[in-house]
Amino acid sequence: MHDSLPKVKATQVKRIKRPIDGVLLLDKPLGYSSNQALQKVKWLFQAAKAGHTGTLDPLATGVLPICLGEATKFAQYLTDADKTYIARVQFGVTTTTGDAEGEVLTLSPVAFNQTQLIAVLKQFEGLIEQVPPMYSALKHEGKALYTYARAGVEIERRARSVYILKIALNAYAEGVAEISVTCSKGTYIRTLAEDIGHALGCGAHLLALRRTATAAYDITQTICLDALERMTLTQREEQLLPVDTAIEAIPKVVLDADAAYYLLQGQPVWQSGKIPEGDLRIYNAQQQFLGLGFLQPDGKIAPKRLLQAEAIARNK
Repeated sequence: MHDSLPKVKATQVKRIKRPIDGVLLLDKPLGYSSNQALQKVKWLFQAAKAGHTGTLDPLATGVLPICLGEATKFAQYLTDADKTYIARVQFGVTTTTGDAEGEVLTLSPVAFNQTQLIAVLKQFEGLIEQVPPMYSALKHEGKALYTYARAGVEIERRARSVYILKIALNAYAEGVAEISVTCSKGTYIRTLAEDIGHALGCGAHLLALRRTATAAYDITQTICLDALERMTLTQREEQLLPVDTAIEAIPKVVLDADAAYYLLQGQPVWQSGKIPEGDLRIYNAQQQFLGLGFLQPDGKIAPKRLLQAEAIARNK
C-alpha cells in the first residue's frame, strides 16, 4: 500500500533557511554576475537573508562583500565606499561594449610611449565626468540599459561626476597596460579605459578587471566559491566577519547599561564624554554591537539602525 505514495524528488526538498549574520568577503569568480554569486553564497549558508554590496560585471573578479542577515542593514555603506581595481587595458581597439566581450568597432595605430601614457593617466585623477555605458545595469523606464543595447537601441545618458582618488601605471607593453585605480562609487572602469584611449587618440577597451579592495576590506581576506563549497557549514560560518566590520570607519561609542537599554527601546539617550557628530557605531558595556545611532542637536544619541534583539544575542 505504501507503493502508491508519491515519491519526493531530491530537487523538491527545500533547504531550511536560518538566521545568520555577518559579512563574507567573496572573491567573485569570472563569468558570474554579482547576483549569481550572491544566490550561490546564500544557498551555501542556508541564509534567510543576504545582499551584495556593489555590482561586478561577469567579466570582473575580486572583492565582493556579501552581507548576511542583520549585516544587510549596513550594506549601503559598503556600496557607497571607495573601491580599488586592477585593470588591463588594450589600446588601439574599441568594442561595442567597452570590454573584451564586445565586437570590434575600430582599429587604430598605437603611437604613444609610456611617458605620454603616464601623463594622460594623471589627467584623470580627481573629479571627472563620465557618461555611463549602454552596457550597464542602470535603469531607464524600469529596464536595464543593457536590455536596450542588446536590442540595438541607444538611450541618451547624462554625464555624472565621479572621483578618481588615485590612478597609476603598473606595467605597459605592446599596447596593453595594467593600471590600478582607486575611485568613488559609481565609477565605470570600462568607461575610464575608453576615455583614456580617446585622450591618447587611439581608442581602448577593457581586457580584464579585478577589484582588490572595498572600503577597508582587501583581496587577501577573500575566499573563493570553490573553497566554500568544499567546506562544512560550520567551516563556512568561521569565514564570516562580524557585522560591524562593514562600518568600521564610523566612530565608536560605548553606552552604559541604562543608556543601552533605553536606546534599544528606540529612545534617545545621554552618554557622558565627548561624542563626535554624525553617525555612530553603538556598543553596550559588554562590547556587543547594537547598531547605528547619531548625535542629535540636543546632545542626545538617537537610534538610527539597530540590530534585532535576537541578533545581538546570537552574536555574543
